[in-house]
This record gives sequence, structure tokens and C-alpha cells, in this order.
Amino acid sequence: MVTLIENFRAVFYTPFYAAFALKAYEAEGVEVRMETSSDAAKTLSTLKSGAGQVSWGGPMRLLHAHDDDPQCDVVSFCEVVGRDPFYLVGREPNPDFRMSTLPDCTLAEVNEVPTPWYCLQHDLRLAGVDPVTVKRAPGAGMADNLERLRRGEVDVIQVFEPLAHDAVAQGFGHVWYAAASRGPASYTTFNTTRAFLERDGDTALRMTRAIYRTQQWIAAHDGRALAEVVAGYFPDLPAATLAACCERYKASGIWNTEPLQQRAGVEWLRDAMLACGAIRRRIEFDELSDMRWAYRALREAPPSM
Repeated sequence: MVTLIENFRAVFYTPFYAAFALKAYEAEGVEVRMETSSDAAKTLSTLKSGAGQVSWGGPMRLLHAHDDDPQCDVVSFCEVVGRDPFYLVGREPNPDFRMSTLPDCTLAEVNEVPTPWYCLQHDLRLAGVDPVTVKRAPGAGMADNLERLRRGEVDVIQVFEPLAHDAVAQGFGHVWYAAASRGPASYTTFNTTRAFLERDGDTALRMTRAIYRTQQWIAAHDGRALAEVVAGYFPDLPAATLAACCERYKASGIWNTEPLQQRAGVEWLRDAMLACGAIRRRIEFDELSDMRWAYRALREAPPSM
């Protein structure tokens, strides 16, 4: 039995739920039980304590952990979300949006987790804009920011699905920028300790194969079919909304089609965190990633679910 720690419930984590719904773990002969973390910031601590064997979450947490402790033995071994799932949604249509114009607006950025703002700051810097020049609204949660946009209190908000969909569908929001369009930015991986990988490498391989089989299934089906499979994980989300969100995410390429973590995505995220002072040293890819099981899964080429 493997205890897999869910970071938090989110539509962009859909492939993880699909692996359960499609019974991919059972097909690989491994019993996996999912538990939700009580605090996303403490998920890695759960692994270190032994309360869970594997978690999913952002490499941002790994980068922080390795920056604090160069001897940290928690690593990623399978990537699922390889691009940024957040959007900038504005009050007015802006088909010619450029990052250089963002300081002209009042922005409400994500406050629940730090990675989206780390990444957006790096987008700004790469466009030649100092992030401190952006007018940021007082901190609030994404749902509250959606209402601020509706009321016209801010010009643009940073959100993920289904909030981006809701703003557009209800006629008061327009997608200005899909962060996935920047290219690889490693966002969600399976994480565990090196000790677990050495002790239970076969389990790690079976979990990676299960994800790969799920990734192949997702690649071959549209958003509606995927939404039908994972609907039970989002009981409060209308079927049409979930289908639209899955289709938008699939089209944007945020979900990997294979379990191999992209070096370029890790290095982009690392450089974003370095630039804003979130970490202090240039952590190398091999310090926090162990892709042996992903490479093996690719070689073995298990069939789609």
C-alpha cells in the first residue's frame, strides 16, 4: 500500500485523478491510497515523517527544500504538469496584450500559493519590466479577486480554471494571457525521498507506468471524455464547465504526454525563483530530479488505459 499525498484539489491536477478513475494503478499491480494534505506548504514534511510515501506538488517546494538544505533527499521522479496552468483575465478585451503594458493596469495576483507570482514576475523581467512597477491590489484569494474583477475594482486577475472559464462565460472577463504559452515551466511532479526510490524502486516504476498509461489515454481523448472520467472528484462543478476547462487545459499543453520531467522547465522555474530572491543558489536539475523510472517507463512502452 502506497499513501499518495494530494497537494490540494484543483482542475489542473486532473491527470492524477484520471489515473485513479481509470484504474491505472490496479492495472500496474500497485495499491495506491490518496490522502489530501492538511497544508500544501507542509506536504514534503509529510514524506520526510513517513506519514506518506509519495506526494504530488510543485517543484517550487523542492527548490525551496534544497535551497534550505543541500543534503535534502526529496526528489521528483515523474512529471505530470509541465506548463503553467494560470491565466491573466482582464475586465476589457485585450487581444494585443503585451507584458510590457501590465504596469498600466491594477493587478490582483494569486495569493494562495507563491509559484504563479514567481513566474509572472519572471515574465515581466524577461519583457524588460521591473515587477515593482506593477500596481498590485491588496492581497485576496482568487475567488474574491474574481468578484473584484466583476465589480470593476481591478483591471486584471491571475487565476486558474474554473475561475478563468467562469469570468469569460459570464461575460465580464477576457483571457489576456495563458501562462502555458511561455513554454516549459515545471509545475507538478511525483515527489518522494531517495530512500524510498532505492528501497521501493519497483513501486515507483509501477506508479510511473500508471501515469504514462493515463497520459496516453488523455492524449487520445477530448476534454469532454476526460471530464466524464474525473467528474466524481469535482461534485460541485457543472459537467459542461469541467469539460470546457479540461479542453482548454489540454489544448494549452499543460499536461505532459509522457512522464519525463523537462530540464528546461525546471531551470526556468529555478531562474524565476532566483531572480525574485525566493532561493539563493543555482540548484542543478539532478539535485532534485531522478528520472530513471520515467526513462524506463518510456522504454517499456506500456499500453494506454
